[in-house]
Amino acid sequence: MGWWRVDADALAGSRFLISPLAEVTAALQALDLPKATHPGERTWLEAHLPAYRARLAAELLDALLVRAALGTSWNADFVTPTPLGDHESSFEEELVRVRATPPSAAVADLAVSLGGSPVPEPLASAPDLPYRMAELLTWVWRETVLPTWPRRRRILEADVLARTARLTREGWAAALDELSPGRTRWLGEGRLQVNTRDYPPRSATGARLLFVPVTPSRGWVSWEGAERFAIVYPCAGALADVEGPAVPEALAALLGSARAGVLVRLESPLSTSQLVALTGQGLGSVGRHLKVLLDARLVRRRRAGRSVLYDWTEAGAALVRAQGDGRT
Repeated sequence: MGWWRVDADALAGSRFLISPLAEVTAALQALDLPKATHPGERTWLEAHLPAYRARLAAELLDALLVRAALGTSWNADFVTPTPLGDHESSFEEELVRVRATPPSAAVADLAVSLGGSPVPEPLASAPDLPYRMAELLTWVWRETVLPTWPRRRRILEADVLARTARLTREGWAAALDELSPGRTRWLGEGRLQVNTRDYPPRSATGARLLFVPVTPSRGWVSWEGAERFAIVYPCAGALADVEGPAVPEALAALLGSARAGVLVRLESPLSTSQLVALTGQGLGSVGRHLKVLLDARLVRRRRAGRSVLYDWTEAGAALVRAQGDGRT
């Protein structure tokens, strides 16, 4: 397994950060190896996969570049630069670092992502690999991510809120164990497992740790010297599904489509902010719907640390499931 040595200073200086470039790179990975893990991702792939494949078919060098850059077990470093972490940057600001990579450094990164195998021609002699990758990432951003970026951003913000709430309640060990189950976990004695690969440990002592959520079901790690280390992880559970569960027609007719949209998402406990992100409704609207559902005893409210979470009562669960069964 791969693990990092961290200390109290590294944890104290850590932060969650939203990165548009990480979101786009994760989207590129999802397009290149299409395997949907939730209904929202499946719908997104169905909408964009044909155009992506046509784009690569028209640019064969780009197709070779993507396969090499995403590699067998490691992304080429110039494609996944570690966020600076001082502030949230725009996609265009982050992309400058990809485009500014010296071509020789990009070829060296490709050799690593290919597991040490020689970089095949014509990639090895191409003078514009960073520019080509930047253009491809721009296409993915413009065509597949930007149209839904406001909603994706709300979901990412909700994920950060949920993670920080758990950190406040239960501490770093619990927060890190749940960051990417099966991949990241706190091993104790200053050791943080970051993946299941057989990589040598690295020292992140005194470094800045950055935790970067993405909505596609992808993730990776990166670092910049000994100063910054990043873990890119997929949003968990319902937050990953940008489409959300379908609202049964009968339930929408009974409660109204907006209120029913809130109710169907509460099989697992969610906060008001998370519901705002998932439904796209305003904070005031979500609050009014929750009050009606509470008064009707279809949902319950409980406090978890500084967060207030809502989920179904038995009556709420029975109503949603009955209406869902009636629809099918």
